[in-house]
Amino acid sequence: MLTFLTNNLKKLYSSLSSKLHALFATKPDEQTLKKIETLLLEADTGITTTTTIIEKLSQAISKNDLTEGHQIKTALQEQLVARLAGTYNPNGVQVYMLVGINGSGKTTTAGKLAHLFKKQGKKVLFVAADTFRAAAVEQLKQWANVTQTPLIMGKPGQDPSSVIFQGCQAYKDEQYDILIIDTAGRLQTKANLMAELAKMSRIVEKQLPHATIHRLLTIDAMLGQNSLQQARLFHESTNLHGIILTKIDGTGKGGIIFSIAHELGIPIAYLSCGEKIDDLVSFDPTAFVDTLFQS
Repeated sequence: MLTFLTNNLKKLYSSLSSKLHALFATKPDEQTLKKIETLLLEADTGITTTTTIIEKLSQAISKNDLTEGHQIKTALQEQLVARLAGTYNPNGVQVYMLVGINGSGKTTTAGKLAHLFKKQGKKVLFVAADTFRAAAVEQLKQWANVTQTPLIMGKPGQDPSSVIFQGCQAYKDEQYDILIIDTAGRLQTKANLMAELAKMSRIVEKQLPHATIHRLLTIDAMLGQNSLQQARLFHESTNLHGIILTKIDGTGKGGIIFSIAHELGIPIAYLSCGEKIDDLVSFDPTAFVDTLFQS
């Protein structure tokens, strides 16, 4: 993971971390905190999360617990790790339901996940539940070919829940280890589509009552604060278990990762970038923050 982070967090480092390092060389005071607050907000860490962090640091300065620059660096790192809602635990998960808006990287992530699980010796099955866009099915077919993963798909316009039903049957009948369901790119503001997503979740739970099912939301890191609202609406419609942050190499505003995890209490599960099959890693909160603060 460390090599992945070092290679792909360069924009976030240049916009946030490199500027913070200059502040760590000075004596901690309220002016220092104001500058840290500005940098966090510019990185899209969000008002609520940033305010919480600054308040904690301010209290420590007031108590004379932070008197040196290196101490505020350590304290800030600890505060950022604390906002990341703990570590995502995939142990025992058998069904992954990927949700998110069009263009967020769901289908590409499905392919990368299949590759990851197959390297672990797992028997994986795809379900193409986006029946409204032929391009989405074709993209998943390509990933199925690349990863040598069987694919269940329906006819154009078919009820996606019926395709999921077929996939659940195949999963049981052929004793697969992992089921990856690629859903349509819901427009999160459309109540009927969100309701349909909730329906699909119920189908899976009914057909596989003993399976551990995780719903993971793919979020485009470049969308900033819009991503927080997306996550909130999806979480309300279908309880999310984790976030997959995509395109992290293309933005200097990856601070949204702290805002989503802190405000919604949803852990970050994976980080992804690019189209290469190995460009996906499990998320480690401490490693992520430590990499940002490397000199």
